Amino acid sequence: MAPTATANESPAPVDADFSMNDAADFDQPIERDENDPANRGWLQGAHSIKTLPGSSETAASFQFVKEDHTLGNALRYIIMKNPDVEFCGYSIPHPSEELMNIRIQTYEGTALDALEKGLSDLIALCDEVSAKYVGAREAFQSQVAAV
Repeated sequence: MAPTATANESPAPVDADFSMNDAADFDQPIERDENDPANRGWLQGAHSIKTLPGSSETAASFQFVKEDHTLGNALRYIIMKNPDVEFCGYSIPHPSEELMNIRIQTYEGTALDALEKGLSDLIALCDEVSAKYVGAREAFQSQVAAV
């Protein structure tokens, strides 16, 4: 039940419209305060990878900070395409933690080499998809402009 106003209370004052003059333009880079604790991880490159205990040269688990299923599934798929890789799987330890673990076991070479190759192959694939998308968008825009 909502509280009701008594006869003695006056209505709340109405403030003037707020100005957004101090807001940055959308095309300007965002400046972040280095002393703000909320920005420390962002400024220090919060995306990090570490090797988990119990790893060997050909079998290792890596933990990615601030990553989820988006990278995990794509990276697992690309790494499994490598013929030197015996197994690759990923897990999210808990939904409330921004962590993604990936396990790699290889026939030949090191697990770290397989991870590095997988990351570079995934970057190349994303660059290719991006280039094709931009090309298709520009072709579509030129068709629309011609009409």
